[in-house]
This record gives sequence, structure tokens and C-alpha cells, in this order.
Amino acid sequence: MSGMFDLTGRVALVTGSSRGIGNALARGLAQAGATVVLHGIDSARLASAEAVMAADFSQGQIRSVAFDVTNDVAAAEGIAWIESNVGPLEILVNNAGIQHRVPLLELDIKDWDRVISTDLTSAFLVGREAARGMLERGHGKIINICSVQTDLARPTIAAYTAAKGGLRNLTRAMTAEWASGGLQINGIAPGYIHTEMTQNLVDDEKFNAWILGRTPANRWGTVEDLAGPAIWLASDASNFVNGQTIFIDGGMTVVV
Repeated sequence: MSGMFDLTGRVALVTGSSRGIGNALARGLAQAGATVVLHGIDSARLASAEAVMAADFSQGQIRSVAFDVTNDVAAAEGIAWIESNVGPLEILVNNAGIQHRVPLLELDIKDWDRVISTDLTSAFLVGREAARGMLERGHGKIINICSVQTDLARPTIAAYTAAKGGLRNLTRAMTAEWASGGLQINGIAPGYIHTEMTQNLVDDEKFNAWILGRTPANRWGTVEDLAGPAIWLASDASNFVNGQTIFIDGGMTVVV
């Protein structure tokens, strides 16, 4: 890959990338030439993911670091490690997130806080630390992974919906403060993506039929569907795109 989409020599961190969507985004960025730092909280699973991906790329192109994205000190230390041991961080993908399904009236405050902290506050903490170096250097890309729940709500996922709605406005707030410093901050909002974590939903005949009927493209998304937009937002091709949330959902959010 060459030209304006070429990421060769750029260091990228993808949080929550030991598996699933984050792992696919990391692979896509690496295929575009970036040196990619995988991230997770489970050190053993992270090491396994690094070994698998490293086998497909140049020596030293795939690295990894484990830290708690919900802790401000840990986030600062994680970014500092990357800057010292890998290179100046030019691309951050805030992908780490969790889900918790329970009706609002039964939702424990601890579970609400856990989802908000992991899905929203982490993007603030890691994004802030990454932005410090980016602003000093006068350039950088931050991509926040939102969701169709940024715009839509479903029963039993209130905390997730609130967090993803907040993440879009955090993207705008980051743009308001950091765009003048040379940063582009944008969001990607995936629709329903077929991964190992959603396999049980795909296997649910009623739910699967609802997804197919609700989505104009008449299919689930794949993790590969997300890689191209991520490369675009991470590259020079999007240098005047700022504060936007791009929905990659097969048309789900534009129909009734």
C-alpha cells in the first residue's frame, strides 16, 4: 500500500486488541505499514496474540503492552512505555470496551460504573496521555470505536448505550481542543459485527433474522469491513476530517 494511505514507519496503539474487532483493526493498520502495539489486560492472551500476528509481519513490527485503561496512572505509564520502547505514538485507536446486559431497574451501580469506566472514561484517559506527545509534535490521529448504540438504544444495554453516546461527544470535545494542534480525532461506529463474542447472537435464529431484516445490506458486518475505514482515518487521506463519527453498519441507522 502506498501514497496517502501508507502508514509505514508510524507507531499505532490499539487498545483491547488481543482478539475481536481490536485485533482485526490492528492487523489492518499493520498491513498498511504501521508498527502496531497490541494491548490487553490479560498478559497471557496478549502474548499469544502478539506471537500469532508477529509471524505475519516484519520483525519488530508487532509489539504489545498490558495495562489497565481505566486507571490514570497505568494509562500514563503505558503510553510512556510505548514512547520510550517503540517510538513516538502517532495513531491511537480507543477500542477497549465491555458489555453488560441487564434491565435498567436491575442494573447494579457497580456494573454501570464498570461499563462507563471501560467504554468511555478509558478513551479520555488513554487519549489524553497520547495527545500530550502528539500535540508536542504537531500531528496525530485518534480513532474512538463507537457503535450503532451511539445513536440507537435497545433494552438491557443502557450503560453501554450511554457510554457510546458519550464517546461520540468526547470525540467532538477532543476535536474542539486539539484540532488546532494538528490532531484529527474521529469515531468509527460499527453495526452488528460477526465475531467470537457475538457468535451466540448469530446462532440465535430469531435475533439473527431481526438483524438481517433490520440491515439494508442484509448481512452481519465482518471485522474486515472495519479495517479500511480505520486505515483511512489513520492516514494522511483524512487530514481534514475531524470530529466525525462514521457509521459502518450496512445502512442500519439510516432506515426505519
